[in-house]
Amino acid sequence: MKICFIGPAYPYRGGLATIIESLAREFSKRGEEVEIKTFTLQYPRLLFPGKSQFRTGQAPSDLRISREVSTINPLSWWRVGRALRREAPDVVVLKYWTPLMAPCFGTICRLARQNGKTKVVVHLDNITPHEPHFYDRALNRYFIGSCDGFVHMSEAVLNDLRTYTQTKPSLFSPHPLFDNYGSAIERSEACQRLGLSEQTRYAMFFGYIRDYKGLDTLLEAWALLKSEQRTAQRKLLVVGEVYGNDERYKAMIERLGLAEDVVFHNAFVPDEDVALWFSAADMVALPYKSATQSGVTQVAYAFGVPMVVTNVGGLREMVADGEVGRVVEPNARAVAEAIAEVWQPENLARMREEVVRQRVRFSWKATADTILNVVEQTKA
Repeated sequence: MKICFIGPAYPYRGGLATIIESLAREFSKRGEEVEIKTFTLQYPRLLFPGKSQFRTGQAPSDLRISREVSTINPLSWWRVGRALRREAPDVVVLKYWTPLMAPCFGTICRLARQNGKTKVVVHLDNITPHEPHFYDRALNRYFIGSCDGFVHMSEAVLNDLRTYTQTKPSLFSPHPLFDNYGSAIERSEACQRLGLSEQTRYAMFFGYIRDYKGLDTLLEAWALLKSEQRTAQRKLLVVGEVYGNDERYKAMIERLGLAEDVVFHNAFVPDEDVALWFSAADMVALPYKSATQSGVTQVAYAFGVPMVVTNVGGLREMVADGEVGRVVEPNARAVAEAIAEVWQPENLARMREEVVRQRVRFSWKATADTILNVVEQTKA
């Protein structure tokens, strides 16, 4: 087969790029002809609240990646769409995570499908954005109308999709494992390299810091644990780049008296350092206020780290409550009690073993197979 991926890839950074590149590798291993068309411009600087959209290092030598798509230049949409119509790949696979991409992606896909051969399958992250806008539904309708089928990673996303189409096929495939960050290392070495005390135990918040991810709830939970004298020789790692202004969180840490309790690493973590943080942490806390799914759970699975997550969106589908961690209501008291429960020695050891056992559910092969199953359904 001839397969074209469209979406973030090198030199763009983050989990979306990792998914596209990993799926491209999976199809390449099967002998398919694979290319990736990524962005010349993904977000205008005005719309990107982080510090950088790009990663450093060399381009992957095993992938064919070309930068062709500008999300704000309709001429590039027309060029790419017409090229796909002419080249006639069997499948175009897109990542879709925000309605801001709908005009660009929807136009490209409409042009590509005019050859009567190419099928468009979307690997869905979100349809309803975490910070909604009045124009979201109109943009989503335009994009969804340009596609043949979908792969969803949570029931929450499927429910959103079904408000736009009842007939186009969509199959479930859980978020695949982020196994591209290497293996866990000895905790002592990880702590030493990060400048952390080996005698202290750590819970961790990891990933981009945005309002909906509930870092404020986690800080309040930690303050509760501290007031109840349950944080001796324990600290909270906050590891990830704040989208926007970090003063809110710094002020909250000061107000709650947590200056000595929180290690705040406000920076994007390059791939080569992810193993250090997950090897140092006893657990990962994801106190999200809303969610579809989270790639952070799939990094935790890769490194055998238990999780505390909130009962929102698709998180409960990813984390088996009481087995690989706890799933609780999104409030500070529930998160605090869950952290204390996971930290009980018998629970922590048992959950670590279960995380390793259960991670076999999340393979790239399964996701690739699901994409092909959707393609077959579009031909029916």
